[in-house]
Amino acid sequence: MSPKTKQNISILSITLGSGGAEKVISLLLKELKNDYNVTLVLFYNTIHFPVPEEITIKVLSENEPDRPFYLKMIDSLRFITKYYRFVKTEDIAISVSFLAFPNLINGIISMFNKSVKTIISERGFPSDNVTSKLSLYISKLFYPIFYNRCDKLFSNSVHINRDLKDNFGVKIPMEVIYNPIVIPEKTIVAKDLNVNTTSLKIITAGTLNKRKNQIMVIRAIKASALDYNFSILGGGDLQDYLQNEISASQLNDSVFLKGKVKNVNDYLLDSHCFVLSSFTEGFPNALIEAMAIGLPCISTNCLSGPLELLNENKEVDIKVGEFFIGKYGLLVNNDDHIALRHALDYFHKNPQEREKYSMLSLERAKEYQLDSIYAKFNQFIQK
Repeated sequence: MSPKTKQNISILSITLGSGGAEKVISLLLKELKNDYNVTLVLFYNTIHFPVPEEITIKVLSENEPDRPFYLKMIDSLRFITKYYRFVKTEDIAISVSFLAFPNLINGIISMFNKSVKTIISERGFPSDNVTSKLSLYISKLFYPIFYNRCDKLFSNSVHINRDLKDNFGVKIPMEVIYNPIVIPEKTIVAKDLNVNTTSLKIITAGTLNKRKNQIMVIRAIKASALDYNFSILGGGDLQDYLQNEISASQLNDSVFLKGKVKNVNDYLLDSHCFVLSSFTEGFPNALIEAMAIGLPCISTNCLSGPLELLNENKEVDIKVGEFFIGKYGLLVNNDDHIALRHALDYFHKNPQEREKYSMLSLERAKEYQLDSIYAKFNQFIQK
């Protein structure tokens, strides 16, 4: 498009914090600026990821996002009004929202402004992405009302779309557009992994919470007779709990809580294997980023994402205590630390398999490069 014919597009999010959805937004902005007049609209002024200077940023509230619930409810009503006025005043042609509440606002906007195309994006597996029975009830009540007011929806997994359709009554057109990545300049040399090692360096990255289930990996290491060096990147509510478990298991010399780090790739490059132990995911950024570095990977076969990444979404039947050798990585059942122990020992004892899956990881990751994913995204919002 020439500059004179560029449409006005807004990207609506709660913040641009350090989450997976926010990283996707940051990457898409790099390409969107070339085709549109883009405004990034945030509820709160939290910006972790880089934003191109060509992008206009509009913040709806100068308050901190960590506010009491009743104040957040007041904020929410103000956001609806402010965003409606913004879309109308700035002649926004396309409004794209990420995550549940921005999506609901987009649905409300579409009821009163028929000229704007509203596109919503669900980033987590809906049935598991609620904190209580009340929030699940609210989701099942409001998703059909407001999501269905929008023009279309995209998510990052076929399983998310199926869940929205089957369990939340969402009927608008839906597509899957996977998370984009940028292949790092420096990646692991696969043949360097084809060496016998006394201690296998394994790594994971993610918030320290129940959903990420890092305790599963700690228990797998405890159950193994082999030697491991396990780094856990990230912070969260379960830090003290995990540290206590590490100490109780006498693994202080083997398992290390590294906390939040900025140079994640440096840690990945210094590892032999990546493990994702989650109970549930939307689309696991940490897994695809480890693959983009060239790490052989092991993951739980959780909904959603790992099966799509590691076995092209071909269904598998994994027996308790066993692991499955997928096309691009190894899969185990949720919370099966014995199976994970066997999978880890498999990579530990077979350096040639580490080399093989390092090359396969890089091959798979290339399919998710930013330019390819953006082309699909741009076609989706235009048609």
